[in-house]
Amino acid sequence: MPTYAGGAILILFLLLALLGHVVAPHGADDQNLIDALANPSRAHTFGTDPLGRDVLSRVILGTRLTMSAALIATGAALMVGVFLGVVAGYTDNGASAGVGALIDLMLTIPSLVLAVALASILGAGLFGLVVALSLTFVPPMARLVRGRVLEIGAEDYVQAARALGGAPRRIMFRHVLPNAVSVILVEASLSAGQAVLVAAALGFLGLGVQPPAPEWGTMLGAGREYMDSAPHLVLGPGLAISVLILGFNLFGDGLRDRFDRERAS
Repeated sequence: MPTYAGGAILILFLLLALLGHVVAPHGADDQNLIDALANPSRAHTFGTDPLGRDVLSRVILGTRLTMSAALIATGAALMVGVFLGVVAGYTDNGASAGVGALIDLMLTIPSLVLAVALASILGAGLFGLVVALSLTFVPPMARLVRGRVLEIGAEDYVQAARALGGAPRRIMFRHVLPNAVSVILVEASLSAGQAVLVAAALGFLGLGVQPPAPEWGTMLGAGREYMDSAPHLVLGPGLAISVLILGFNLFGDGLRDRFDRERAS
């Protein structure tokens, strides 16, 4: 049942991203200095920040930023990673060897370190965040696709198609890629969860979306100064990050278990 549980969580966050302006009880930038740093209450479920803004509303409205960054970055990494993985795993020339070496080289750099370096070069903001996330998750995706393509390329039915004179492109799109889709979908779901975490880390470090935008990592970074006096400032965004990552991971694990059962049968 992990697929359904993860899917339900993801649908909930997608609805919040689309309808957050309708659901949120207050505007993201509605200030009331009289209620600054108010504790959680019936009027403010997650309390208020130093400017009197409702934390719950900012978390809800920030869902669109986090979901957009994670999904766009994962989609871009998916397209580039699949292309590079196919080139490195299916073709047999100098280009494939060079791409494979480049993938292995980039994989020696931890994802967070690579994302921080790229975000520092590109500059803070949504564009820099998305590009940094995309480039960070290309190497793992390419490595996975490369391994799967090499595995499928050694199967008897692919060898038979080659022996019958099938065109490499036809074999790739008819036999190899369709059988790699399951692995790619699982990796994409898990990568989206990691993208949420890395995006929050960049926002926490001041390299993501800048204030006053209600991005979850940025909210965590702003709330760390008040951990002793107002710990509720990190409760809302921290909980949202954790639950969204859980949703992506549950969905990916459920897909993997389902595909494994189908492959075994």
